[in-house]
Amino acid sequence: MSAETLKNSWMGGVSPVGVANGKLMMWYFIVGDAFTFAAFLVAYGFVRDVAPAYTGLIENFSFSDLYWPVADKVFNAVPFLHGVNAPLIFVGIMTFILILSSVTMVFAVEAAERKDVQGIQKWMLWTLVGGIAFLGCQAWEWTHFIIGTHEGTLLSDGTLYHGASLVKNQYGPQAFAAFFFFITGFHGFHVFTGVLLNFIVLYQASTGTLHKNGRYPWVENVGLYWHFVDLVWVFVFTFFYLI
Repeated sequence: MSAETLKNSWMGGVSPVGVANGKLMMWYFIVGDAFTFAAFLVAYGFVRDVAPAYTGLIENFSFSDLYWPVADKVFNAVPFLHGVNAPLIFVGIMTFILILSSVTMVFAVEAAERKDVQGIQKWMLWTLVGGIAFLGCQAWEWTHFIIGTHEGTLLSDGTLYHGASLVKNQYGPQAFAAFFFFITGFHGFHVFTGVLLNFIVLYQASTGTLHKNGRYPWVENVGLYWHFVDLVWVFVFTFFYLI
């Protein structure tokens, strides 16, 4: 390899890995963050595995801090349908919204590759709407989880408790509430960050800054982050709501 080639490859010229620096740094971040989420979910899996499980008939299930709660009984409420038993329906709707926003992001990236500013604006707006809708759904779910059921649960210490917090948990062992707040909250923070990034890209596309400065690769970089956030939710959904 000639000295000129080495200079162009390693001294501010062509990237040695053939990838733009912004995209490369985003991949570094995603890989590191993936390990963080993996550690949280593995920890949850270990605690879930050693915790006592309910072994009776599902129709006879009642909340107790003596065994791990059944997700179908915890997450069975739907807004505006008070008293209707709909296990995991609302969580499924949340999941569908987030996955659909990932599809609209694909179209936004495709429009960026064609330098179609109007296409970027349209699809980034829909992606933004999906992200905000998911956060709104998560806020309602948290509120319902914190308030709890009206009948409450008589804990083993004789206390009648409603809802969940970092101190007590109506639904079962305290670790269940702690993991719920921490894992879903950490993911929700990532969604919130993604919404901010999506808004910045949409704003720049709307004001002409994206085209003027040739920042079309930014759409793909933000898209990588958004797809990562969506993929992580699939694992959170599987671990927390299905297992």
